[in-house]
Amino acid sequence: MELSVIQSKIYEIRGYKVMLDFDLAGIYGIETRVLKQSVKRNMKRFEGEDFMFELTKDELSRSHFVILNKGRGRNIKYMPFAFTELGVAMLSSVLNSDAAIETNRKIMRAFVVLRQYALGFAELNQKLEDFMLETNMQFNEVYQALTELAEHKKALEEPRRRIGFKT
Repeated sequence: MELSVIQSKIYEIRGYKVMLDFDLAGIYGIETRVLKQSVKRNMKRFEGEDFMFELTKDELSRSHFVILNKGRGRNIKYMPFAFTELGVAMLSSVLNSDAAIETNRKIMRAFVVLRQYALGFAELNQKLEDFMLETNMQFNEVYQALTELAEHKKALEEPRRRIGFKT
């Protein structure tokens, strides 16, 4: 499966980059219920929101991924699990086939690419802020110089007191 396809199935929910159980099941080539059963049998491995959490109805209703997954719509019996990067890594210990391990490697690479993109964006953003700060200081210096020149010109234009004999 291509990296871009996997990346398109990574969402941001509750501040985490996550993949949903039905997307993961499709990537692994298994049924969603099989994936969920494997996870429920090994729940201790997935304790904590930083590994996995179950979506609420509200989160599901205002999310765009319901539309992407045809046939699911409002008839969802069980709320989907959302797996963070740590949770997806933990899935490799639960799903023990060679295909699952290879698929898991690809998913981990997708998360790494997204993280590198985010870090690059943060670095670019910092450079932009530094540039804006430097430019702002330069504009302040130019403004101050123009103000001084305007005051000097105003002083030169004031009528001078005439020198000489007055009648």
